[in-house]
Amino acid sequence: MTNNNLFSEFEAVSSKQWKQQIQYELKGADYNETLVWESPEGIKVKPFYHNDETEVNLNAITPSKPFAIVQNIFVHDVKKSNARAIETLQRGAESVRFTLENDTVSIEELMQNLPLENVNYYFNLPFLSIDFATKINDFASKNKANIFIQNDSIGQLVKDGNWFENLEKDFEKLNTIASKTAIPFLTISSGIYQNAGANIVQQLAYTLAQANEYFNRIPAINQPITIEVAVGTNYFFEIAKLRALRLLFNTLASEYNYNFDCHIIATPTKRNKTLYDYNVNMLRTTTECMSAILGGADAVANLAYDSIYHKDNEFGDRISRNQLLVLKHESYFDKVNNASDGAYYIETLTEQLAEKALELFKDIEKNGGLISQLIDGTIQRKINESAQKEQELFDSGKEVLLGTNKYPNKNDQMKNDLELYPFVKQNARKTLITPIIEKRLAEKLEQERLSQEQ
Repeated sequence: MTNNNLFSEFEAVSSKQWKQQIQYELKGADYNETLVWESPEGIKVKPFYHNDETEVNLNAITPSKPFAIVQNIFVHDVKKSNARAIETLQRGAESVRFTLENDTVSIEELMQNLPLENVNYYFNLPFLSIDFATKINDFASKNKANIFIQNDSIGQLVKDGNWFENLEKDFEKLNTIASKTAIPFLTISSGIYQNAGANIVQQLAYTLAQANEYFNRIPAINQPITIEVAVGTNYFFEIAKLRALRLLFNTLASEYNYNFDCHIIATPTKRNKTLYDYNVNMLRTTTECMSAILGGADAVANLAYDSIYHKDNEFGDRISRNQLLVLKHESYFDKVNNASDGAYYIETLTEQLAEKALELFKDIEKNGGLISQLIDGTIQRKINESAQKEQELFDSGKEVLLGTNKYPNKNDQMKNDLELYPFVKQNARKTLITPIIEKRLAEKLEQERLSQEQ
């Protein structure tokens, strides 16, 4: 069979010719002012990209397997959590992430009768325990289970304002865990930066700086580091973000002579989710999951449409899981590896985001590193500045959330449906640093609407 060049009879059109035609169609309007816009990251987005002015040479790094569908389970009752895990795996989930309350949970009881072949299990630990990490490792070794332990001391500092104990003891424990376990034991909870309002360059730079702190302080890392990422609504930018993240991580790891990759778990952001007209949240999470998949996430844990105001419930879980099942088995998002490879726009975004993030990362390291800048408040101040700019766009109506600040349904009543408090709580307490607080854009407007409900 011979290959035929289907376009050989068509003359190539240069970027200069495209610009001339666009300028003609604009009828005198300025090309740059009319069609070129600048993102919050300082990237100027053009109306088209052409191969005669696009020279991007990125070594694409992509997962070897299609993305896995992750079910989140908060373990309050071990038997119920075990039964729920079995059920969700039978109904389409491919991985399970257990979030444990304490170290009294029986690993054997929690994992009883669960399939171990070709299923990843994540143990998200909001505490730091050498003994418990060793128990998980022993269970994984004995049963040949694919288990990831999610310890993140710096993430604890970022979110809570305090270490589990203190810097020295936390890293002493992490180094001991590193020496006693043969499974991945470390995670970077970078989603908090996005959910607090950091722009994409900041998210990438802070994640990279956090990885660098771990590389410096834990010499014996021999397993992939898990990175939890929150995916926003800027579709192509978010695809490029995940690609840039993997590229930056591997570049940094190679400087320490590590040859392992990062393991990315992506979850839709909470920042643009709304209390009113909540069904629109399903549309938002669908495109965000699409960005995560096309960006090369290893696993995707969807966010239920009602997660900000309802407790965990079977219906919300099923809908969020089905969204991913449709993307995988009906839209075939798992059939093409690195689908965005060669797209001039995405390749250019990836390169620009990576370059800007690397520049910011170098500045962080020059000024003492991430932990130092968290302690002196620099990171918090920068995120607040970025979040405030986005909030102003939302408040002015330039950033639109349908059903909330655009086309709201005045008959929509939510006061009696709240099972969870969907707003930031301010609790005065003593902390080592000012914690980074996740906040949704619509919170202030929603509080005003709730106060007006009858």
